[in-house]
Amino acid sequence: MYNSLKVHNKKLYTGMRVGSSHYWNYNNGKWYETKEAPDKWSFQFNSLKTRVNPAPNNTGASLNTKYHWYIIADQIATKRDNDSYMTSMKGVKFKIGHKRPYWKTFSYNYPEQISYKERVITILEEIITKLKAE
Repeated sequence: MYNSLKVHNKKLYTGMRVGSSHYWNYNNGKWYETKEAPDKWSFQFNSLKTRVNPAPNNTGASLNTKYHWYIIADQIATKRDNDSYMTSMKGVKFKIGHKRPYWKTFSYNYPEQISYKERVITILEEIITKLKAE
């Protein structure tokens, strides 16, 4: 079951089993970007994400649960014509925290939890270590 305790690499977790996957549609997504430097852009993406295959009844997170992800990705954009690009992106996303519907804030803001900043720093340090080792 989704909310049952599971173990991966000696760490307890709940949610989807490690190794499982989802396939989502991002219809009518809106990508906003601003050039900040010759080789640097900031961006924001908003879209309603829907399942390709319906979830089994009574599974998954409660309605209005929020998840905070940190995404590291590579994007390749190929110009097709004056007004369009084919965009391909691959990467990894890390769960930073979550907020249950009845909580006041995200999990990383509660005492004895790893803070948002500490979690992101740990992720980036692990990525840098891995890249240097390759």
